[in-house]
Amino acid sequence: MSILGRFLNSVIEKGSIKVTHPDGSTEAYGTPTDGYPDIGIRLADKNVVRQILLDPRLGAAETFMDGRLIVEQGDIMQLVQLLRANKPFERGGRLKEPGILKKVRDGAAAALDGINLPGRSKSNVAHHYDIGNDLYDLFLDDDLQYSCAYWDFDRRGPDMTLEQAQADKKAHIAAKLDLRPGQRVLDIGCGWGGMALYLHRTSGVEVLGITLSEEQLKKARERAEKEGVADKVKFELIDYRDLAQRDAGAFDRIVSVGMFEHVGTPQFRTFFRCCANLMTGDGVMLLHTIGRMGGPGTTDAFTRKYIFPGGYIPALSETLAASEPFRLIATDVENLRLHYAFTLREWYKRTVQNREKIIALYDERFYRMWIFYLAGATAAFENGGMCNYQIQFSRNRRTLPLTRDYIGETEKNLTA
Repeated sequence: MSILGRFLNSVIEKGSIKVTHPDGSTEAYGTPTDGYPDIGIRLADKNVVRQILLDPRLGAAETFMDGRLIVEQGDIMQLVQLLRANKPFERGGRLKEPGILKKVRDGAAAALDGINLPGRSKSNVAHHYDIGNDLYDLFLDDDLQYSCAYWDFDRRGPDMTLEQAQADKKAHIAAKLDLRPGQRVLDIGCGWGGMALYLHRTSGVEVLGITLSEEQLKKARERAEKEGVADKVKFELIDYRDLAQRDAGAFDRIVSVGMFEHVGTPQFRTFFRCCANLMTGDGVMLLHTIGRMGGPGTTDAFTRKYIFPGGYIPALSETLAASEPFRLIATDVENLRLHYAFTLREWYKRTVQNREKIIALYDERFYRMWIFYLAGATAAFENGGMCNYQIQFSRNRRTLPLTRDYIGETEKNLTA
């Protein structure tokens, strides 16, 4: 049994994997099981195993990107699913305290990776978001929502679309903001402007959206002009820290969707201090972020190198701890447990459907990198420790209604 075989034999119990080595020899592991994929891979050269063993996630990604780890039966989504599903977050068993070395190593890695001073933040954002809007047009919904959608299958049926799920996500968030016409809203990390335009369109609020992506800024401004609301929905290329330093006035509401993952642990307190200082005395904020269901962790090498440099997925504990010194009251917390998995599977499907167009825009290696990223993220939300948190904050305990009924009622009206 090869070294790789020993690893796979220890991991794969349900489902199966067949490995074809460069010399033509084969090994097979696992047992075909309903609900688990059966995969076949081929290693193009003997160095593939060494590269994977040195750093499993990065090594597997780079050998797949280079066409040296070839999935011959199934696809990369199923391969990653097979590995993750055999060791799910919910696997049970006796638990023990993490070792001191792991705590120190993880803490140091997270701190170094997430320093994210303003200049570095802009370059990190550009790495992912300024690669051209054409790519995002190919796999996102028609409103370019690049964050977890909201899948209400009981209401919409099993065949609900990504477009419907993203529209319902915006309504879900708008309901939690408890908006009134004429209020000023700040959208931190506004993307291509979809959320800001939606809030103005449905609630009559004025919105300032801020981003560090020049490509997103250009698209967002074009959309506001096209809708004839550029005087009410404005967009600016500015860091949230710089906005807090200038006389921008106070905002009645703040919304931030899919941006907190780019803040970095050392800046968490700064982020919440800036938000508190940008809000009115009875302001409300809705933070929508990817989160960890366990405690604090680290960003894996593949994601750090290729996808989100400077990015870090926060645990709920460290997020709330960072907000507490600034008298931000956590008035509501919701865990969207599987919603991002459904979203990512739809993005993956659309990416694969547009394979030739993406290769024409970039190259084969970029396409392989992108589907590896989507496959890994999907597995993390289906069987790993990832989820989405929506945390509602208020500066005044009396601002919002006493019960949560207003959220459902408003949401129902917005989606009628």
